[in-house]
Amino acid sequence: MKIVLFSRPQVAHDAGELRRLFDGMEAFGFDCAVNEEFAPVVERLTGRQIAPQCRYGGRVGEQPADALMLCYGGDGTLLEGVHRLGGAPIPVLGVNAGHLGFLASVPAGGVEHLLGELRDGTLRTEARTLLDVRGSFAEQPESTLCLNEFTIQRHGAGLISVETYVDDQMVATYHGDGVIVSTPTGSTAYSLSAGGPVVAPTCSCMVITPIAPHNLTMRPVVIPDTGRVTLRVRARHSDPFVTLDNRTCAVSPEASFTVERAEQKIFLAVPHNISFYDTLRNKMMWGIDIRS
Repeated sequence: MKIVLFSRPQVAHDAGELRRLFDGMEAFGFDCAVNEEFAPVVERLTGRQIAPQCRYGGRVGEQPADALMLCYGGDGTLLEGVHRLGGAPIPVLGVNAGHLGFLASVPAGGVEHLLGELRDGTLRTEARTLLDVRGSFAEQPESTLCLNEFTIQRHGAGLISVETYVDDQMVATYHGDGVIVSTPTGSTAYSLSAGGPVVAPTCSCMVITPIAPHNLTMRPVVIPDTGRVTLRVRARHSDPFVTLDNRTCAVSPEASFTVERAEQKIFLAVPHNISFYDTLRNKMMWGIDIRS
């Protein structure tokens, strides 16, 4: 089995944890490829040498059928790793070296147990929806797929207006800071902080969440993921921009976009002892009695 390891140089890497990860992969007989930005960090902290043929660049490229991408960092690292896959059908596993970690849910200290599950073939996978975005980008992005969310936002002090339609039926014109269209996976990301609902990641839906709307009666809307969302921007005193997960793109003040469920899916690898609800309780500290 081959592990495609991805991390970012700016992550606070622990030398001991990296040594345990590489020692474990070697002990279990896994092949490994490391992204070219992370390879020098591995060499410096572990003393291992990463051969040129074991490095990859901006795209992961063709991999064996049993390959798995292991993203070592936080949720942002996993999102960037998914982008590197470019829709390739390789399961993705997040090891959390960051903080909140809804996607990268495996603690860094549990690497040995995780590698054992990989060897034994007991690691389960969950299919997660991607969004596909088409529209008036100032410069066409390399990939228009999103795992968490697509947003239209204002830049500067002036508000923007976003006419929003679902299957050509008008939902609302949102006046404020912008609009988020999220997947169920992304419901615990930006949408949650903007007042959106928590959605179980295997639900078949999308969430439209206004960002700081000037009309306080505006509320998030949950729609079937078979729908097509159309967004038309009106920004007279602000230069809007859009984000596709953690990638930012400039757009014109009169831009328009369509957001649909992508044909491709991402398969997140999940250890048997970790569930979405466990993660939700632990990360959000639900049930903690703060009265004492």
